[in-house]
Amino acid sequence: MRIILASKSPRRKEILALITEHFEIMSEEVDERAIETRVREQGGTPEDVQKELAHDKACAVFDKLSDEEKNGCVVIGADTSVVCGDEILGKPADKDDARRMLRMLSGRTHEVITGVCVKTASGEETFVEVTKVKFGDLDSYQEALIERYISTDEPYDKAGAYGIQNGGAILVESVEGDYFSVVGLPVRKLAQALERVNPSCNS
Repeated sequence: MRIILASKSPRRKEILALITEHFEIMSEEVDERAIETRVREQGGTPEDVQKELAHDKACAVFDKLSDEEKNGCVVIGADTSVVCGDEILGKPADKDDARRMLRMLSGRTHEVITGVCVKTASGEETFVEVTKVKFGDLDSYQEALIERYISTDEPYDKAGAYGIQNGGAILVESVEGDYFSVVGLPVRKLAQALERVNPSCNS
């Protein structure tokens, strides 16, 4: 079966390669802000937002395939957000926004929610993985780390303004749950979902 990852994220590509070497990349743009607004206005939770984003990203690619291609294909859509309190933190707009987010997260435990949609011609499976991440206290050491970190290019293409797999790791005190989900894909749950779709996927 043909496997398509509906994401350009190099981190998701690396994680999916832990499950199978046989996949390709194809992505289509979706209006993430409009989707989040619609789900929230309908009373949806941050988990609902991530499910809908993953679903729409998978469908955007799946709908581009021919009928023949759809019958032999599985498309994986995913989206990751950082949630602090009730605020969903997206990618920072600039250095000041990155500083604001990282200061907000410091000394607190926040949730990293990754939604995943595995879509085939016969149906789809959509799920979320929630991991709790605690940042170090906002002392002078943490402040210096934040300033050093936001002076790099790394925070600006990442939800919550940090990447746990790179320089953002030093800001983190502890992780409770699936580390790989924080990076971009809950590897075990995804492997199980692919196995249910087609046992030959995990090879």
